[in-house]
Formats: sequence, structure tokens, C-alpha cells
Amino acid sequence: MENKISTFKNDRFKRSRGGYSRWLLVSCEKCRAPQMIYQKDGPGVLKRLYLDRIATPQLQGKTNFVCKKCKTILGIVVVYRKEKRAAYRLFAGAVTKKVLNPGIAKDIRF
Repeated sequence: MENKISTFKNDRFKRSRGGYSRWLLVSCEKCRAPQMIYQKDGPGVLKRLYLDRIATPQLQGKTNFVCKKCKTILGIVVVYRKEKRAAYRLFAGAVTKKVLNPGIAKDIRF
């Protein structure tokens, strides 16, 4: 089974955002519990989390993005019209993020 954390998705969305990616550990701002590992493409702030870029498969559902520990709603499911892609639209200040090294990312437990 291929480790999704070690390889980035390389598609037209990545190329349209400058061609580089990084892994982010997304955590709840309120309780600091880790929620997912996410592939962020290109520069800029984290406004939405595309469902096809979430590396932790148990969190790829079609429901609102809720913290597993404190049950705070962190975002809602939307379809980003410009690209016709499903995503979580994050609420302002709801999550924190940390850039991860791929070697470390595979050892994180949720």
C-alpha cells in the first residue's frame, strides 16, 4: 500500500498554483488536537481545504469539518465554483497549521 504522505498529488491544480506543495498538520485552534494532514499547493493563506488534498482518509467525508475532541465546528462543506471542487471552507481563526517534513508526517497519530 502506497504511503500518501510521501508523494504529492501532481495535477493541473498544483501547476496552476506555482507547482510546489507542502504538507500541513491542521489542528483545532481551541483544543490544539491534530485533525488532518493536508497538501497545500502554492503560496497564500489557508482559506479552504480541498477534499482531494486531505492525506488522512478517515477525514474525507462530505459533512461539516468538526473537531473530534472538542466538537467545535471548524468549517463547512462547499463546492468551490471556480474549480468545481468539493472543499471545507474554514472559519476565520478556527484552525492552526504547521508545515511538516514528509518523514515526520507519517508518524503522527490522530
